Amino acid sequence: MATIPLRTRLALKLEQRLHQNLKKVHPLRQLFWECTLRCNVNCLHCGSDCKHDASKADMPAQDFLRVIDSITPHVDPRYVMIMISGGEPLVRRDLEEVGRELHRRQYPWGIVTNGLLLTRERLNSLLAAGMLSITVSLDGLEEDHNWMRGHQHSFEKAVQGIRLLTLTDGLAWDVVTCVNRRSIKRLNELKEFLISIGVREWRVFTIVPMGRAAGNAELQLNNEEFRSLMDFIVATRKEGRILMSYSCEGFLGEYEGRVRDHFYSCQAGITVGSILHDGTISGCMSIRYDYRQGNIYEDDFMDVWNNRFQVYRNRDWARRDGCADCKMFSYCEGNAMHLHDDEGRLMFCHLDRM
Repeated sequence: MATIPLRTRLALKLEQRLHQNLKKVHPLRQLFWECTLRCNVNCLHCGSDCKHDASKADMPAQDFLRVIDSITPHVDPRYVMIMISGGEPLVRRDLEEVGRELHRRQYPWGIVTNGLLLTRERLNSLLAAGMLSITVSLDGLEEDHNWMRGHQHSFEKAVQGIRLLTLTDGLAWDVVTCVNRRSIKRLNELKEFLISIGVREWRVFTIVPMGRAAGNAELQLNNEEFRSLMDFIVATRKEGRILMSYSCEGFLGEYEGRVRDHFYSCQAGITVGSILHDGTISGCMSIRYDYRQGNIYEDDFMDVWNNRFQVYRNRDWARRDGCADCKMFSYCEGNAMHLHDDEGRLMFCHLDRM
């Protein structure tokens, strides 16, 4: 605690109180839909927990829209952002149909994409269907990105898509990068490249040791690299040439308030929910199947949302191992839910890494 400035500590205490109140009312503010497991790249860091099978059929659009209709009487649709992801959502030919129906119901919606299929024609079609936001993944410069994505044209296509976004008004968009041990060496070059093509907002993640990434040491930053990433973000934010921020995962101690626009809090199951490809109801899509709370084919979504997410909203169970006597636990509550394994153990602590 001594390394955290007094002003930051006071702000963290206020954030803690606000977070506890938010748990009590748990307003649904963001709903992710894993619309498909199909994908046109083969990423080394895919977050699949190995229970996914891409041969499974996509969820029918009408099944998802029925859930939306069941939610609507309980929320103000204008304040519930629907984020469509996958797999790769652009492989679905009926994506615009779903988007139009969401727009008709007054739900704002957006997608997360690898950009491979983001042509001018497809972008125009999505915009006409009411799409309000889009995130494109770019995990490094050409060689590093293509290596990570397992596709020799992935960088070229993603950049083409990003260039289209720079020419589009009225659309919220950003670029997201999963930093690994190869790309961190060229992070400054990547920053300059993104600025040169007109990117204004840039989010970065580090890679969780799960799914395909679990046994790949080249994807995991060591402690020195992790801290250097935090310092790089701080310096880039001070420059003011591009709004760079670290992802929502992990309490960062002295870096809180310096590497993102908000203090750390895991919103999974508190304001963020997910519907996975098979109907599973979860907190966010990165969280393991072991923490699923129900299924839309058996349960009412809002009943599950209001009554079953206790494991997300009461984190006392996470006070174990290194978290048992940690003075920072009240602020981080054992880190993000997706960083816990099948038995509830924390896979790594951001503070330990620094």
